[in-house]
Amino acid sequence: MNTTDKHNDRIANMTFSSVYPMYVKKVEAKGRTEEELQQVITWLTGFGNTKIRELIDKKVTFHQFFQMATLNPNAGLITGLICGYRIEDIENPLTKQVRYLDKLIDELAKGKKMEKILRKKEA
Repeated sequence: MNTTDKHNDRIANMTFSSVYPMYVKKVEAKGRTEEELQQVITWLTGFGNTKIRELIDKKVTFHQFFQMATLNPNAGLITGLICGYRIEDIENPLTKQVRYLDKLIDELAKGKKMEKILRKKEA
């Protein structure tokens, strides 16, 4: 799916710190914890809790955030619809990475089991 350059630029320049409180609110409203949220972020990005807090404090953009991340090799297993877009059809790499995060957080908020959220390839 083609997203517009304007859409991609807006996502790239959005700060992670501006969205993080909304992530926390979303998962806590559904009975999940901030610790579980951080576990999901760590799985996707490789960032530990201290690094996540540091990036929030530095007010990094999503562009900077994902530039520093080491994306989980199983991130490509994240598929489906999020925010009206089919993840596997998004062509812009950064927009796709942000939608990966959105999808994982959505699944957490919907009560999906952590083992299912943190995708593993079948052996």
